[in-house]
Amino acid sequence: MADIILDLFVIFFLLCGIFFMFVAAIGLLRLPDMYHRMHAATKGVTLGLSSLIVAAAIHHAQAPNANVINIITKVILVILFQFIANPIGSHLLAKAAKMDGCPVWDKQLSDEEHDPVT
Repeated sequence: MADIILDLFVIFFLLCGIFFMFVAAIGLLRLPDMYHRMHAATKGVTLGLSSLIVAAAIHHAQAPNANVINIITKVILVILFQFIANPIGSHLLAKAAKMDGCPVWDKQLSDEEHDPVT
């Protein structure tokens, strides 16, 4: 019975990961400019990859000779790295694109970096 419950958790986290990756892919196709696309890709990859890693950890922890503490430690470290590295990398790419003059969407309401403070 416990194996069935753990398998349902694996399926749930796999579906969550697939959902977030799919939404990120749609965002890359549908959003108007590079900055919006980068936001969608960063959020989708961070959340999707984290869900997929949790699913893999639950699945591999079911093995009879699995070192559960080792698996949990590695999963936490990878997820922590994802939550730190992806947003920082996205921010640096957006800042470089802004400095390079990458155009913004023409219907954007404000650009805090270049709008005068009122």
